[in-house]
Amino acid sequence: MSILIKDIIATLGATYLGTHPEEAVDNVSIDSRSLQNSSNSLFFALVGPNNDAHTYIEDLIKAGVENFVVNYIPEGCQDSANFLVVPNTLDALQQFAAYYRNQFHFPIIGLTGSNGKTIVKEWLNFLLSPDFNIIRSPKSYNSQVGVPLSVIAINKKHNLGIFEAGISTVNEMAKVEKVIRPTIGIFTNIGSSHDEGFKSLEEKISEKLLLFKDSEVIIYQKNELIDHNIQASAKKMSWSFDQEDADVYVYKKEINTDSASLQYSYQGKQFSLKIPFQDSASIENAISCLLTLLYFKYDHETIQSRMLLLYPVEMRLKVKNGINNCSIIDDSYSSDFQSLKIALDFLESQKQFPKKTVILSDIFQSGLSNEELYARVARLVVFNNINRIIGIGETISDFKELFANCITYKTTADFIADFENLDFSNETILIKGARSFQFEEIVQLLEEKTHETVLEINLNAISYNLNYFKSKLKPKVKIMVMVKAFGYGNGGLEIANLLEHHKVDYLGVAFADEGISLKNGGIKTPIMVLNPENTSFPAIIQHQLEPEIYCLKGLYAFLKIAKQKKLQHFPIHIKLDTGMHRLGFNEDTIEELVATLQGEETVKVQSILSHLATSDDLVHREFAFLQIALFEKMSARIMTALAINPIRHILNTSGISNYPDAQFNMVRLGIGLYGVSNDPAEQKYLENVGTLKSVISQIRTIGAGESVGYGRRFMAQKATRVATIPIGYADGISRGWGNGVGYVTIKDKKASILGSVCMDMLMVDVSEIECTEGDSVIIFGESPTVIHIAKMLGTIPYEVLTSISQRVKRVFYR
Repeated sequence: MSILIKDIIATLGATYLGTHPEEAVDNVSIDSRSLQNSSNSLFFALVGPNNDAHTYIEDLIKAGVENFVVNYIPEGCQDSANFLVVPNTLDALQQFAAYYRNQFHFPIIGLTGSNGKTIVKEWLNFLLSPDFNIIRSPKSYNSQVGVPLSVIAINKKHNLGIFEAGISTVNEMAKVEKVIRPTIGIFTNIGSSHDEGFKSLEEKISEKLLLFKDSEVIIYQKNELIDHNIQASAKKMSWSFDQEDADVYVYKKEINTDSASLQYSYQGKQFSLKIPFQDSASIENAISCLLTLLYFKYDHETIQSRMLLLYPVEMRLKVKNGINNCSIIDDSYSSDFQSLKIALDFLESQKQFPKKTVILSDIFQSGLSNEELYARVARLVVFNNINRIIGIGETISDFKELFANCITYKTTADFIADFENLDFSNETILIKGARSFQFEEIVQLLEEKTHETVLEINLNAISYNLNYFKSKLKPKVKIMVMVKAFGYGNGGLEIANLLEHHKVDYLGVAFADEGISLKNGGIKTPIMVLNPENTSFPAIIQHQLEPEIYCLKGLYAFLKIAKQKKLQHFPIHIKLDTGMHRLGFNEDTIEELVATLQGEETVKVQSILSHLATSDDLVHREFAFLQIALFEKMSARIMTALAINPIRHILNTSGISNYPDAQFNMVRLGIGLYGVSNDPAEQKYLENVGTLKSVISQIRTIGAGESVGYGRRFMAQKATRVATIPIGYADGISRGWGNGVGYVTIKDKKASILGSVCMDMLMVDVSEIECTEGDSVIIFGESPTVIHIAKMLGTIPYEVLTSISQRVKRVFYR
């Protein structure tokens, strides 16, 4: 890309304030945190419900960015950069992408549907790449922002595009249609995702079909509602399992041990197709690919040979613990230029060590010459302050000299053979390679070895839930996020890194050692210690943590140490007891508190806080209002007496939703970040964060009268197929969840727990489930949810989450 500022001005109809309209830009950015921003970037200052990128423009100018698309020019920034002023920066980003898209005239495949878009996109990329130079959406970039960013990556060497589009409500698809303008449309399926954004299923289908309004063909599973809403003039190419008038009629489906065989008719002829999957979703996605290949007029032999090579698509960037105190970012299944940029930004948001290493394979399908491609990769490496590059592949080895501190190998096997001679310790390592390089073998070498039970943490879901609650806040209200108890069992440092990347105002921990661990991990966001012990005050001061002070004894102890260390205005947080009766200054101690702090220079009251006892129970609404009123009274007394204006906060997760008028200056987000709400109506708007997974260790069949587990608490009434799972109460699974009370999910089916939960194992009934040893098992996540488990056990979701043992490996992914 190289586009003159003056041409962009005309495209956007922007008001221009600057001095260099003849300058050109070569990339687009929307993330002020990205280290890839440069003087040749065009930064679109997007405005969200609780975030305005205009506030970061001054810092971006200092970092060297010169070109901005804005709604307004921030004060003090006039005459310091090129500004293109528009009414709406998101609309402008889409207009710019549509303008850029119109420079190219090759086939574009557009995908929409409730599920399967990314899988079909990646499979089509694999199936068609021998014959086309393809540009496609990186990862799942299918939103109002993701679509234009994907399209802007097109270059002159590409001759086929594959872009996906996702929507959550009406009036969205028409905008992204102008950006993608697909010539070939694929409707993967229609399901319940985002149903809340539409009045009816028909409205949802009608809206999604707008993507294909000018497409030359629409590929879809035959469906009465879809047929009804497709324009009569549109060319359709349909498939079906049960309607013989579909273009492709799949009249027989056989599920084998490790594959599926399909018999189908097309244009009056019968064919058979074997694919390496058994599940229904993969079969449907494969059929969408089949129809696309048929539309491109591939012969049956080519279709069969390529589709036999289809593979599971890994759509996630994973963060794992590595050997020698390393952190591993696993992106070992893709290697293209756009996804490399995304992975490097993710590396920056999740780096746990100053030292950063990238293990990178040859990059394919960039649409650039090798010289230009690896020159760009080298610039990315410099922008992102990468300390070491390990290149694997014939091509990247030829361009080794472009990189500082670089070692290369021709093959993955060469790297593995030399592994013992390489030093990996105390660093964050991004592993990114094309599938053909089998970088999963490198991940296995570098990954810390633990057992097969893992707690997977969805970082996208955390970001989504954070933004959901931020959207409820009034302008300028700050947000503290609680990462105590090891991030509610989900992992402290990794989540803290993400929250720091999102620029939250405060992090909250219970005890000093939790805060020290985060500070040692490189966290710079202010950290409040909510339950400090007096003996921890020296360590709190040493590590620049901020203590909550909740009683006079604690205040006197802290002031004594503060004076010994000759501190000046060290931040403290005053906790008031307004009715919780747990910790905090009572109303009758306020005068002594004020008297003690008056004229005190060693400390500064950074905030005043209290805690609602019944924020989640509207039956006690009046009690909550009494607490809020008392907090107002007590905090105002302190502020007046000391002539200060500190941050004030009383709301927790439930309080944010139930008492919006009591936000004061800050709120404290806790369990809601992790996808749990006490309100069933609100729960549907949150995304599941943690999925606890294990595997089947062994399967056996027992006869009637035989028992399972300690105490013979399960006695078989008939022949029963029993699977043993390597997770037990030492991992945090309550013994109360056994004996038929609870279940796990295997192959999307419930498997009841048989007998007692053991220390390291539990047994389940798989008599009605087709499964084998080594198959994945969901302990909790989407089903069962931690909310359901807590209800059945007579406890709360907090206890279920925080009980998960530290011996269970955490895997973070995006």
